[in-house]
Amino acid sequence: MSKAIFTAAITGSIHTPTMTPHLPITPDQIADNALQAYEAGAAVCHIHARNPENGMPSPDLEIFKKIITKIKSKCDMVVCTTTGGGLGMTPEQRVAIVSSCKPELASCNMGSMNFALFPILEKMKEFKYPWEKQYLEFTEDLIFPNTFKSLRVFLNIFNENQTKPELEVYDAGMINNAAFMIERGLLKTPVYIQFVLGILGGMQANIENLVFLYESARRMLGEKNFVWSVCAAGRNQMPICTHALLMGGNARVGLEDAIWLEKGVLAKNNGEQVAKITRIAKEFGIEPATPAEARKILGLKGLDKVGY
Repeated sequence: MSKAIFTAAITGSIHTPTMTPHLPITPDQIADNALQAYEAGAAVCHIHARNPENGMPSPDLEIFKKIITKIKSKCDMVVCTTTGGGLGMTPEQRVAIVSSCKPELASCNMGSMNFALFPILEKMKEFKYPWEKQYLEFTEDLIFPNTFKSLRVFLNIFNENQTKPELEVYDAGMINNAAFMIERGLLKTPVYIQFVLGILGGMQANIENLVFLYESARRMLGEKNFVWSVCAAGRNQMPICTHALLMGGNARVGLEDAIWLEKGVLAKNNGEQVAKITRIAKEFGIEPATPAEARKILGLKGLDKVGY
């Protein structure tokens, strides 16, 4: 049987508490969701922090440390911390987790883009917390900034701390940006790419776009110079992830990307989504990679070299 890396994106910075009562908010809830995902077959967890009082995305390093130290104390899962942070955070706030905690893996967004969530407001009339409406409205006039200067600064910090970047690619031009950073020596091959589909401002979540992005990376970077995964927003999560597995890629699910388990059924936790995609994978002869196998595939430094 072939192996695939399954990642669980635990809470993210897109969904708000009003959207689902199951969104993990406190450090314990986020860590426990990661552990449930691990039990279901996820080798990697992608971690954002939130204010435990109201669920707002937070850059607070102490909250981050509570989450990732609990995960480390319970299992050998690979922790991938965000450097995307929450919408509106400064670059300094976003990358501080890498310098502070030296994780094995961290996200690195490969270009600037419109990142729009405001259409969700059409379906929401009341909010659990006041910040939610303002946060979603703010995205109508938001550019998510990832300039070449900030990419250079971020990647230097990654390299100094032996943290492998997970390259978040929302559009084809970001593959070109990755190729440029490889040429400059700031990225070492094989790189790890996470194709992110379905965000308004990026590419739509459909099979044609997934194939186009993969073929573009293969031509631009060279087939042996990258490992890849995909995530897709909302109802496209499972179909796109399934297709990626059949193409020989890896898959990310989780409440960051979709709050549903199936039509009309909210996922109660990340473990349910991981269990579903691993069950689908096994039907096609694909087994979940263990954390140790994921470390080998991705060329990570090892859990003994993190700073938390």
